[in-house]
Amino acid sequence: MTTFQLTRRSVAALALAVPLCSFAQDGRTTEWVIGYAAGGGSDALARTIAEQMGRTMGRTIIINNKPGGATNIAADYVAKSKAQDHMLFTADFATLAANPWLFSKLPFDPDKDFKSVGLLGRFPLVLVVGPQVPVTNYKEFVAWAKASKTPINFASAGIGSPQHLAGELFREKTGLNLQHVPYRGGALAVQDIMGGQVPMALMDSASVVPHLQGGRLRALGVASTNRVKVLPDMPTLAEQGLPDFEAFAWQGLVVPAAATAEQVAALATALQSALASEPVKARMQALAIEAVPGTPEQMNAYVKAERARWGAVIKAANVKLD
Repeated sequence: MTTFQLTRRSVAALALAVPLCSFAQDGRTTEWVIGYAAGGGSDALARTIAEQMGRTMGRTIIINNKPGGATNIAADYVAKSKAQDHMLFTADFATLAANPWLFSKLPFDPDKDFKSVGLLGRFPLVLVVGPQVPVTNYKEFVAWAKASKTPINFASAGIGSPQHLAGELFREKTGLNLQHVPYRGGALAVQDIMGGQVPMALMDSASVVPHLQGGRLRALGVASTNRVKVLPDMPTLAEQGLPDFEAFAWQGLVVPAAATAEQVAALATALQSALASEPVKARMQALAIEAVPGTPEQMNAYVKAERARWGAVIKAANVKLD
């Protein structure tokens, strides 16, 4: 796992090297594009960070939701934009890591059409079951699944989503007989898990944490190296006997490729300041999102590693979206 860390000294040095007024404080409006509908975790995260960045930069940042096409519609819109210094885009797991493998041809080039500003956050995936499933931990789940005479269905937010690919990796690692059931978004998947229509899923923390209280869902383990703050008593899957299993839904901030190095550096400074602010930290904790502070170069390295890792999973599972 790649570790990201910017010290206070590094942020201060970057701020001195790239005055924000050279890029930002001109009173113009900046458009932040998101490839998902309003109201979800991606939308909430972007709006929270945009508010803080706007204050730092002396700009109004408006959110433009362009859902559909596994983020390809939004990505194509940004890639073809001429407003390189007034356009931001939440490029995520799908846009940068999975879609190059899932689609035989994309309307944009994820490597050439964008420049990284920095990672925003990671949503840890949690193995959850509905209240009707008679298990309380990972080992009991494995025993229950192996005893089943039919495949165990697992839900996801859609074909090629982080939840889907994590489920495929989980099937590969455990050898369990699992059957994928895609939904049009995580909320619908969670609803059916709670209702008993499908027994389990590896879902992002933001979607499931609100439902763990009261027994509407039951968490069995976290698919991360370390325990997550919002679920401090929930052991990781690795702790329970599934080594080397890590899966996140993650998001980063990019700009059109025509943006200058000075513009990217100014945005990177504003982003790191926002991630370190108390309002953003509080909101991310409430959404069970792990902040990932770091440089544009660190984001590039992370994307490269994630694309290679999940490309192998996609090939092994023979998953295609066209």
